[in-house]
This record gives sequence, C-alpha cells and structure tokens, in this order.
Amino acid sequence: MADNPVRFGIIGCAAIARKLCRAIALAPNATLHALGSRSIEKAKSFAAANRLSGAVKLYGSYGDVLDDPLVDAVYLPLPTSLHAAWAVSAARRGKHVLLEKPTAVDAAELDRILEACQASGVQFMDGTMWLHHPRTEKMMEIVSDRGRFGELKSINSISMFAPSREFFEDNIRVKPDLDSLGALGDLGWYCIGAFLWAAGFELPSAASALPDVTHSSAGVILSCSAVLYWGSAHETAATFHCSFLAHASMDLAVVGSNGSLHLKDFTIPIEEGSASFEFTPGAKFVDLHIGWSAKPEKVLVPAELPQEALMIREFASLVQGIRDSGRSPESKWPEISRKTQLVLDAVNKSIDGGCMLVHL
Repeated sequence: MADNPVRFGIIGCAAIARKLCRAIALAPNATLHALGSRSIEKAKSFAAANRLSGAVKLYGSYGDVLDDPLVDAVYLPLPTSLHAAWAVSAARRGKHVLLEKPTAVDAAELDRILEACQASGVQFMDGTMWLHHPRTEKMMEIVSDRGRFGELKSINSISMFAPSREFFEDNIRVKPDLDSLGALGDLGWYCIGAFLWAAGFELPSAASALPDVTHSSAGVILSCSAVLYWGSAHETAATFHCSFLAHASMDLAVVGSNGSLHLKDFTIPIEEGSASFEFTPGAKFVDLHIGWSAKPEKVLVPAELPQEALMIREFASLVQGIRDSGRSPESKWPEISRKTQLVLDAVNKSIDGGCMLVHL
C-alpha cells in the first residue's frame, strides 16, 4: 500500500458495497477506515460476512461516518432517493464523494450535490466502473480515429438481467419510494453513458422513449427502450433497451462510416483479468453477397486490477492530489455524471409524456 492512502468510509451495507470493499482492499492507494449502517448490529454482521479487518471502525449511523475526522472520502451505495441528502451532508463536512449511480432522482437534485462538492472543494465521481477499464481507453483510440473508424453514425446497446422472484418483492430498485427510476436508472444509465462516451460526451439534441415500456404494479419501470438523436437533422442516432425481464446481456455496438466496434460485456467484463471487443474495418460484401470482405478483428486488453479497483485507484489519486498537493478537483467526472443524468431525465420525461420527443 502507498504511503498516506485515502481513508474511505462506506455509508450503507447494500450488496454492491461488498464489491467496493474488495476494490478498496485491492487499490494500492486506498484503505477502508469506517463502515456505517442504520444499526450497529447490521454493520457488525456485514463486517463479519465480508471478513473486514478489525481495524475498520463500525458505526450504527450514517452520520457517525461523516463525523469521523479520519475519513477522507465516502462511498454511498444508498437508494437513489437518499443520495442528495447524504451526499450534500458529506460534501459539507469536507468528505470527497463517490456516489452510486443513478446519481439522483433528477438533475435538479444532482445539481444540489455538485454545488455542495464545488463549494467545499471536494472530488465527486459516480460509480460507473466500466469507464475505468483499459478496454474503454483502447476502444476510444479506434472510435476517435477518423481514418479507420470514420464519422460516428449509429450506436446500439442493451443492458438486461432476469433476477429472482425475491428481487421483485424486496429489492430497492423496484420500490418507488427508494429507486423510482427502476430499470431506466439502474441499467439505462449504462447505455446512456456509453452513447455519450462514443459521442465525445456531446449531448444529444433530442430523445424519445419507445412504446414498449413495462411498469410494475407500483409504477416502477421494469423495461423500456429509447432513441437519442444528434444533430439538427438527426444525423446520428442511438437506440437502447434496458430490462429487468430478460436474460443477462450487456451489448454495445458503435458504427462509423468506415468501421464498426462490438462487445457483449461492456458494463461487466466476462473475465476479470482481461476484456475484449471486435473491430471490423472497411467491410464490404463480396461478389454475389455471399460473404464479407473483412473479418472482425478481436482486440484483447489485459487489466492489472479489476475495473472497480481501477476506479477506486483513480478516485483516490484525485483525492490525494487535493488533500496533499492543493490541487483542484477534476471537473471531468461531475460533468459526465450531469450529462448522463440530463439525458436520463429526458427519457423519463418522454415516458411520462407518452413517448413524446424531448429536446435537450
């Protein structure tokens, strides 16, 4: 471990917190200092189940983590409806904020969080792990190469999984008072983020949901699709489908005028130590249209750490720069989060309006 690592506090014992405990342990510049739950019994149970070090401070309230003067940064895997209150409170107490996605119920709430972070000079980042995988950087090398890839024309993505019956009864992602955005917030966030990434984080000009929306009896979105458009004449389009009702799939296709890029596991790599994608350059149909002139090239990208640990390492590095060297927070990450939230809001508005076209 590096000297003077960033000391993390985790607020909440959601299932995803197990993954981040491991990530913090693997990151060379971070350490888990504190864990807080709504009861000390739950905190102790989580610590035992995940074999946390006895040096980790256990608290029976979220506020106690924020009051700990040794905590540099907090990770908040709380229900979306609680994000604004606790993220703002953390920022005001000088804690750097790593926030699970979706970042907020809407952009207005996220703005409250970002304003508090900016006012306190703390780093903000959301928990979109795939952006930190080296495969993502390698794919961008190709997408940004106008000679090999050409102009961006089309993007398509699906993000789905079929959970157990218990999920629909107990999970916070289907409870309207906790995570009202449902599959759109949990899974659509990835698709929207991938589209923005491919488009150089340029906001689309408009968005429209498609009329295949499925709601639970409580009104939470279980499945939906949408189209995003770029340009005054909708020259570039992106389509996604997200669902809690289908087999696990995480596909992404990015198509340019000269080439196309495809992968089947863009949010969670199939294997932890490496990840791949296919790039097909300059393909045409051969004579009689009985085949292609070019075969897809498989590109394999190794990863020295799991992508969640790479995210922690990146976040901790930014925090160290602020804490130890007086640097300013990196603005890229809150800007990415806000753009993703704005597009998600537009899709949600379109759903509420009967799939009307919403201009951004």
